[in-house]
Amino acid sequence: MPGGYPAKAFAGEVVPFRVVAFREGHDRIGVHLRLTGPSGEESLHRLTALKDGTDGWVAEVAIDLPGVWKYRFEAFADDFATWAHAAEVKADAGVDIPVMCALGAQLLTAAAAEPDRSAAERRALKAAAKRLKTPDADELHAVSTDETLLRAFAARPAASLGSVGEWMTLTVERPLAGVGAWYEFFPRSEGAVRRKDGTVKSGTFRTAAKRLPGVAGMGFDVIYIVPVHPIGTTNRKGRNNTLTAEPGDPGSPYAIGAPEGGHDAIHPELGTLKDFRAFVRAAKAQNLEVAMDLALQASPDHPWVTEHPEWFTTLPDGTIAYAENPPKKYQDIYPLNFDNDPDGIYAEMLRVVRHWVAQGVKIFRVDNPHTKPLEFWEWLIAEINAEDPDVIFLAEAFTRPAVMRALAAVGFQQSYSYFTWRNTKAELEEFLTSVSHETSDYMRPNLFVNTHDILTEYLQYGGRAAYRIRACIAATAGPVYGVYAGYELVENVARPGSEENIDNEKYEFKFRDWEGAEERGESLAPLLRRLNEIRRQHPALRQLRNISFHWSDDDAVLVYSKHLDAAFTGTGRPDTLIVVANVDPHSVRETTVHLDTRIWGVTPGDEYEVEDLLTGATWTWKDHNYVRLDAFAEPVHILRVKEPS
Repeated sequence: MPGGYPAKAFAGEVVPFRVVAFREGHDRIGVHLRLTGPSGEESLHRLTALKDGTDGWVAEVAIDLPGVWKYRFEAFADDFATWAHAAEVKADAGVDIPVMCALGAQLLTAAAAEPDRSAAERRALKAAAKRLKTPDADELHAVSTDETLLRAFAARPAASLGSVGEWMTLTVERPLAGVGAWYEFFPRSEGAVRRKDGTVKSGTFRTAAKRLPGVAGMGFDVIYIVPVHPIGTTNRKGRNNTLTAEPGDPGSPYAIGAPEGGHDAIHPELGTLKDFRAFVRAAKAQNLEVAMDLALQASPDHPWVTEHPEWFTTLPDGTIAYAENPPKKYQDIYPLNFDNDPDGIYAEMLRVVRHWVAQGVKIFRVDNPHTKPLEFWEWLIAEINAEDPDVIFLAEAFTRPAVMRALAAVGFQQSYSYFTWRNTKAELEEFLTSVSHETSDYMRPNLFVNTHDILTEYLQYGGRAAYRIRACIAATAGPVYGVYAGYELVENVARPGSEENIDNEKYEFKFRDWEGAEERGESLAPLLRRLNEIRRQHPALRQLRNISFHWSDDDAVLVYSKHLDAAFTGTGRPDTLIVVANVDPHSVRETTVHLDTRIWGVTPGDEYEVEDLLTGATWTWKDHNYVRLDAFAEPVHILRVKEPS
């Protein structure tokens, strides 16, 4: 972990515990992992040596309970493994047979006397020792390679010369911190009505609640809402981010604060605090959890501006500096200056978050956290999680890799990532390898495919095929992903010269015909519904670290698998999915894919059955297979490896 911060996991995650351990000479060693759970219950796990010459050892353990876990590694001289290896070599060479037999008999007799071994095990050990009483090369070889004995000593080794590492900490959070499908929407657009004079009556929390069954019906877990606070009128932005607002323009919800209140208030057009709580309850009734936007900034009309002008940056001419992210300018927003009165700002932000936690909000999507001090986030998240460890913070930080990783290290449970801009086969392999294997001990990527601020060129010009491809990859490559409302309608027209939707919902109301689009076959809602069904049915997709990349002869065909051993699925059966995606949304691709089938226990060259979970088609596959992926009809295979009957 960077900076000495504790590693993180989520309840239900299969965590690989790794360590480097070695000793002088050629004698064999063993390594144990000692785990202590939040309740104080202790368990011991045997590590397996990696076969790569690195002296690395690993044990995979499914962590089931949230809380603080402690662990340490314990290495020891493995006397039986040392003897068995030497005995096998010397038996084959016909060297030192009497000595090796005597040493083996002595070791086995001592193990048979250990009271913690079962009666059957003790009998097997005594019988093996008796076989070595008479020196014989064949018997020596047979005993040293006996599977029953190898299993007995793997479970309870003949250990000496122990070495114990220091205790370390693993923070385990609730499952939704690491697994979930997110859906973003603007409450004010749901139920909005256009009046005869062309103005719009805003939707409310009560009308927005009517959209919740549709979102839940697609299988999403989290409903993320943009800021719902009063919006300032000074320098209010108009449609498409214009500097002049027309009468009736609602303004950006990120320009927080007006005479009606600030960050602890509800926009009057949306309803009351009581209505908000009812919305949270309605979401819960649909098995949805509300995620709330936490945007720590203010409009010029925010009460903070007059009550605490020291919280802002004053320019030489006496005006307050507005927000900028060159070349973007946000004339309707004042950023907070955390260097001025940090005690006051810290206390107020803690009060605001506590206020919304009290209303039932347990998830916060934090806007631009990289523009605030890391020290502040470390303090705030620690304070809140000490009071309620179920609260989750998602960092919306598209910035330099070191800063994104630092935010995760200091406490953010989830992070936006560069997935949105990784579109080619090579880019996706590099990105997904990094987030699943290099930073997975502390940084959990939320693979949002689009947001209200991001409409990539891939989506703009790739059409419906691009939307299908990106959804399939996001939903299967990582355990957390999200979409912004309108994705299912393939809203892909950008404001010229930008990566934002034209007629951006941030500056106006949107009117969408959800049901009509699905009835006409125009909506991707059925695909999203199916993807979320697959995610729920297959535990391999609820893990981050278990992705493996394979090969294809086409640079536009991405191939990866997600495998979970039977010990971790909860069904007693292994779970393996193979994803083959044509990432070029403009073509038909025919190629051969090459798979390392050993990952899911199939010998290379052997046949096995696969089922496409999107179409229901089945095929007999081997390690080299022909595929045809039509971007306009069937751009992605999501294949379940079927167990032999």
